[in-house]
Amino acid sequence: MAEGGKAWYPPNPEKRMQKLQFGIFDTTEIPDDRGSAATAAALEEHIADAQLAERLGYAYFFFIEHQNAGFDCISAPAVYLAALARATSRIRIGAQIFQLPLHHPMRLAQDLAMIDQLSHGRLEAAFGYGTRIREFEPWKMDFKQRYAIGREALEVVLKAWTEREVSYRGAHWSIEKALPQPHPFQRPHPPVWLGAHSLSSFDYAAEKDFNVSQIFEVEEACAEKFAHFRAARRTHRHPGPEPRTLLVRHMHVAETDRAARDEAEAYMLRGIQGKMGVEQALKVRPGDPPERREFARVYLETSRSVAFWLEEGLGFVGSPATVAKAIARQQQRVGYDILLLNRYDGIPHELYVKSLRLFAEQVIPAFAQAPHFSAAQ
Repeated sequence: MAEGGKAWYPPNPEKRMQKLQFGIFDTTEIPDDRGSAATAAALEEHIADAQLAERLGYAYFFFIEHQNAGFDCISAPAVYLAALARATSRIRIGAQIFQLPLHHPMRLAQDLAMIDQLSHGRLEAAFGYGTRIREFEPWKMDFKQRYAIGREALEVVLKAWTEREVSYRGAHWSIEKALPQPHPFQRPHPPVWLGAHSLSSFDYAAEKDFNVSQIFEVEEACAEKFAHFRAARRTHRHPGPEPRTLLVRHMHVAETDRAARDEAEAYMLRGIQGKMGVEQALKVRPGDPPERREFARVYLETSRSVAFWLEEGLGFVGSPATVAKAIARQQQRVGYDILLLNRYDGIPHELYVKSLRLFAEQVIPAFAQAPHFSAAQ
């Protein structure tokens, strides 16, 4: 609500689009306690957060898979999703993303189909290739071949969801008369997302008519890549509606701008990937690939400057009215359908929950009632 108790609405009502949807990108602080009850307690807390998000009216609850990470994470995403499926009843769920090269595609297809059945059709199937060589090396997986391995794996997954018997001959995967079961609850299959960073990944998503998501890149880069994706898709003349686009941004809301900054700034300055992200960034060299150098810049600058967070559109902090205006401005520039909210690294759980409640009560209703706009129009 704006000052005086009046609802704040995004501007430019003549530029209409679908209503903006909101969800949670859950940063899973799950300690590897080696035998104590801390891991179980942390998992229970995160599942309770999903239940709270559902009650508050958020539409999505996502998290991310990591392997061999060296930090708190979800390394068994299908099992966690099965628990979420049975603990909730309306919110849509998914891992943003499953790292395709690290899964046997038939096993992954059947696990995800089972989750879709257990959730009665609430699975969002999001895939990617992985960005950290450290996650591949202990399993002797070829990091340089991850795109080729992942794309073949996704072809197998889609066949397993739509065919009674699967045979496949590829350079990396070979399947002979496999009998997948169950098939998904949603027909022909759950919505497919691609976590994309490179233009080639956006081109691939456009060719296949997949939905696309973005996590860490600055606002200008997201706007350029989403625009590239929409233009690339038009060249394929796909029938039906345009795929959805999703952005993950950090967020903290309090009653006033000052209160929000006081509560969040110390945690913002841990950086977008925390201490480990800073350590990784300091190892990057000028000759490294541009994508890696840009990630390093973001990791470092978000640990040095709250202004960088806000000016580059990587996070929101402020009162409900301030945050709503910032989201509306960003949505107009970038053009996205779903915004996932992430917590700043290490922020106390009680502050995180208070922020989620305030956002649900005073920001989401404004976007549900007002017209919206897209940079695509």
